[in-house]
Amino acid sequence: MTATDLIDLRTANRRRVLEMAMIRFGDMSVCCTLCSLSETGAALDVGAHSDIPDRFTLIAFPSKQKIYSCTVVWRKKTRIGVSFR
Repeated sequence: MTATDLIDLRTANRRRVLEMAMIRFGDMSVCCTLCSLSETGAALDVGAHSDIPDRFTLIAFPSKQKIYSCTVVWRKKTRIGVSFR
């Protein structure tokens, strides 16, 4: 483990959630699971969808009913991390 591994680069505390959400880009919609959320970003499980673009709109529901403009900051297997613009 390196010193870089020990540094958490997040600027806001995240909280674990397991809620359905929708990724919108162009005229496409992809369902996903919102895994964690903070004021500045989120982790999403997108399943087998590897064609998610680097920028998209995230619609969180049912309890949040919020819309976020997102930029992908990391990708790992079926998960992506996004920051809110």
